[in-house]
Amino acid sequence: MIVDDNGLKEILNYKVVAVVGCSLNLERPSNRIATYLQSVGYKVIPVNPGHPVILGEKCYPNLLEIPETVEIVNIFRKSEHVFPVVMDAIRIKAKAIWMQDGVEHFLADETATRAGLKVVMDNCILREHVRLQGPYRKNITHC
Repeated sequence: MIVDDNGLKEILNYKVVAVVGCSLNLERPSNRIATYLQSVGYKVIPVNPGHPVILGEKCYPNLLEIPETVEIVNIFRKSEHVFPVVMDAIRIKAKAIWMQDGVEHFLADETATRAGLKVVMDNCILREHVRLQGPYRKNITHC
């Protein structure tokens, strides 16, 4: 699991992010964070089987359906639903898994790390991006 700033910066330098559990609801953290990532130059690929388009991007039902390379898999799912997502991330040869605040799965972390993926758990990609590279460098404490 990556917790040091250098490891986080390395992950944040990747530019294609699949947001698993991305929501249409503007009030949901997944939507706000995906919108932020788009605004700072990331290619965001929403993953949600219930919607054809989110944030103006084609939405996919799962990672395996995405026809392009994914570098970061950003997970907005309950911890008990993480392991299958991580297995799909390994199958598509993603470079990193980022589990948002409150999302932890130690077996998924171990499995992904053994497969060569970098893993972040229980942390917000928006907060870390702003802190380490963001254009505003604001002190964001929640996502």
